[in-house]
Amino acid sequence: MSAGPKLPGMARYFDVHPVDPQRRAISQVVELVHGGGLIAYPTDSCFALGCQLGNSDGLRRIREIRHLDDKHHFTLVCRDFAQLGQFVYVSNAAFRLIKASTPGSYTFILPATKEVPRRLLRPNKKTVGVRIPQHAVAQALLAELAEPLLSSTLLLPDEPEPLTQGWEIKERLDHEVDAVIDSGDCGTEPTTVIDLCGSEPEIVRRGAGDPSRFE
Repeated sequence: MSAGPKLPGMARYFDVHPVDPQRRAISQVVELVHGGGLIAYPTDSCFALGCQLGNSDGLRRIREIRHLDDKHHFTLVCRDFAQLGQFVYVSNAAFRLIKASTPGSYTFILPATKEVPRRLLRPNKKTVGVRIPQHAVAQALLAELAEPLLSSTLLLPDEPEPLTQGWEIKERLDHEVDAVIDSGDCGTEPTTVIDLCGSEPEIVRRGAGDPSRFE
């Protein structure tokens, strides 16, 4: 039986080491995620909002916080290539490009497997964004969670740049998320997005990752 919608309370605040995050804190955050929680966490491009893959209430809350319509592309943030391969179909050419670029600040759009809930697929296309971050805290979370995090950049409506300070995120989203993980500043530039569904890579958005290898 799935849990009902989570009632908003105050977000728990976890101050963790950026290179060697405390195991206990990571375990507590993952417990919240497994319980249907929505978290704000650092990545190698900027802060992201994340919840469990099948958490429809978490998805709704991300849409509300960011004022997103149903055309928005969510991303599955994966621990490694083996995990990524469960959720998307990867051609030989795409395999080589992704292997050479991960972990890193890239999001790849690829055809989704049946493991991906339909509501996450781009309208009219059975594709989804996937990425493997190069950030110790994100990696520790993913290792403990043992599944991808359904994620979206923490960019608030009508703001030109994502929030970068954990304390400010805690202040602004205190009743809208269940936990904020702070490991220091993690930058404001979102990932470079590459569509690998066609015969040639297509750069959809230029961001933190170097796009030259896909040109």
